[in-house]
Amino acid sequence: MHNAPPISRRTILSKAWPIILANAAVPTLGLVDTAVIGNVGTTAQLGAIALGAIIFSFIYWSFGFLRMATTGFTAQALGAGDEPEVRATLGRALLIALMVGSCLILLQWPLGELAFLLLDSSADVEDAARGYFFVRIWGAPATLATFALTGCLIGLGQTRTLLALQLFLNGLNILLDIYFAGVLGLGARGIALGTVIAEWSSCFLGLALVGGNLRRRHQDAARFWPWRQIADPHKIRRTLAANSDILIRTLSLVFGFAWFVNQSARFGDVPLAANHILLQIVSFSAFFLDGYAFVAEALVGRALGAGVREQLRRAVVLSSQLAGATALILAVGILLLGQHAIALLTDLPDVRQAATSYLPWCALYVLLAVAAFQLDGVFIGATRTREMRNASLLSIALFLLGSWPLTALFANHGLWWAFIGYVVARALTLLPYYGRLEASLRPQNTA
Repeated sequence: MHNAPPISRRTILSKAWPIILANAAVPTLGLVDTAVIGNVGTTAQLGAIALGAIIFSFIYWSFGFLRMATTGFTAQALGAGDEPEVRATLGRALLIALMVGSCLILLQWPLGELAFLLLDSSADVEDAARGYFFVRIWGAPATLATFALTGCLIGLGQTRTLLALQLFLNGLNILLDIYFAGVLGLGARGIALGTVIAEWSSCFLGLALVGGNLRRRHQDAARFWPWRQIADPHKIRRTLAANSDILIRTLSLVFGFAWFVNQSARFGDVPLAANHILLQIVSFSAFFLDGYAFVAEALVGRALGAGVREQLRRAVVLSSQLAGATALILAVGILLLGQHAIALLTDLPDVRQAATSYLPWCALYVLLAVAAFQLDGVFIGATRTREMRNASLLSIALFLLGSWPLTALFANHGLWWAFIGYVVARALTLLPYYGRLEASLRPQNTA
């Protein structure tokens, strides 16, 4: 069994804050892209950036399983003291990333045509967005490989290295965007070109950082890349099954948020805009809650690999206590300062008033969402992905069933109640499986 350092609140905090900062750095890039094009480009190019961001967000969200499954399998191998399997896990994930990324490049024309068929825009915006799409798609293998590298870093507990990699990606991307779009005047294509170069540069840096870390740990007799383990049919099937389960779970989450936005539009432009503003506050809160959930993934995976029940329980309890306290602080902050945040995000009086009236539901959502975030982290770390898939499908069904009568009776307030019920259902549908997870491990005193 691998001798891991004792789990404490201090160690959890030390691993969580780099993840929180790395998460918070992600939207900074979008703001800079918007600012550059907003000052030197045209309205059509600004619309093209927004359209392109939607397309690539959906594509890359769909393959987020490369990060999650890699974290769980890496942490479990680390807990079991199986260093060759740590490297094999990364090797399998990188091969999948390379194959999927290459397929995206090969299928770029039908993918692009489908995307622009589904998204409605003016001819000028679509023309600029096509230029953006057909340049940026060449970064797909690098982005997906970076997902795998990120999963490995989280599984190893190397969250400060993850932060450094994210800051490098964003910093280089910002500089290149300013140069290509601002100095050279290449518009949306320049933004895409800068992003592609930054994605590939970050991928190579990530390979160097993770490879260096793993080589320092390489003290066993096996070859650095244990190809026989990487190509093990049983482990490949297990990896693919976990990835497909996480894909279904992710798409159900995307559908849940899309349903919320779509139902908001039924009540008019003002409630739709107000809900959009409040979702930005929810997204900001998620940076913090994800930090603890990601740490829980690594600690739970390591405990499962070691096979010790007390280690699992301590990881879950301590990370959940810190996450719960953070969620409470965020909820109180939303209630006290939410009106100021709304004022910063919009100057439209009707939208401000509507968003303020729904602000308590936003705070309640953030407070109660912590259980779903933590349980997601637990089950990703344990790679119990079938349970996550089943729970996500059941909770989205409950959300749809609940939203119809609640919105009919209470309009947008009812939609928020259904949305809160949805995030609670995500936790409650996973909770019964947790007892089985604990029961599968031996108590410490029988080791």
